[in-house]
Amino acid sequence: MAELIRLQTTIFSLIFCGFFFRRKGIISEEGQKNITDLVIYLILPCNIVTSFLGNYGGEAFSMCLQIFLISLGLQVFVLFYGKILARGMAPDRAVNIRYATITSNAGFLGNPMAEGMYGAAGLMLASVFLIPQRTMMWSAGVALYAGMQDGRNVVKKVLTHPCVLSCILGILLLITGWTIPTIILTPVQTLGRCNTALSMMVIGMILADIDLSMLYDRDVLVFSAHRLLIIPAILWVILRFLPIDPLVMKTSVLLTAMPAAAMTSMMAAKYNRDPGFSTSLVICSTLLSIPTIFLWGLLLK
Repeated sequence: MAELIRLQTTIFSLIFCGFFFRRKGIISEEGQKNITDLVIYLILPCNIVTSFLGNYGGEAFSMCLQIFLISLGLQVFVLFYGKILARGMAPDRAVNIRYATITSNAGFLGNPMAEGMYGAAGLMLASVFLIPQRTMMWSAGVALYAGMQDGRNVVKKVLTHPCVLSCILGILLLITGWTIPTIILTPVQTLGRCNTALSMMVIGMILADIDLSMLYDRDVLVFSAHRLLIIPAILWVILRFLPIDPLVMKTSVLLTAMPAAAMTSMMAAKYNRDPGFSTSLVICSTLLSIPTIFLWGLLLK
């Protein structure tokens, strides 16, 4: 309990820093975008690669395979779940609800939480868990906004994503036992250690744009309940009956309990599909995830 409280306090303090500097204008909207890109294209990939270098024994590859299959099954499930959740809504709202159900903020928020709670092994599993989600994000997810995409373009987007490339490299290092020269490994590890701080500050910057009136939208609140509580609870119940590694189960449920991905508002703005509502989904589910992630942390610790 003390360790979980320490972790949550650290996370909350970092989120508050991002919130404060964004609200004060010290970090501009352009600055926020630059920091986000820095995390995606440099900091997080370094963090992912180093997470595969731990001494996990012979079970590591089996655990990675287990969590990959769980994530794959989950993506098929949420694809249909989102369609049911959006039933009866206006078309633009329905698109945003479905996309936010398919994709979560498991990269920015989930990776640091998994690493904080379960160490390097948790981060390694989280990185593998995200591969099917990123694939769905660039295929079925984009198709919701823009229509069907060319298959080769989808494959290119997935395979050239820096986090996916880092995960593939990490798996190769894990399987082959190859070592990275110290002159390269040291700066990679140093950059990777910045991930939690910068990722949480980005979350705080997102929350800085909050409008309290967003909390009174019924569709937003219903979505947040499903995204943060009901979907992970369904997965948790199912996984308890399967013969899988306990760490795989805990990491899978924790990442499933993450809020809507920031990409939701970006996609809605790009295709003019009710960007105000999509921003409400992202900000409110992120705000409400602070207490719900704490509750899941207590349950899964």
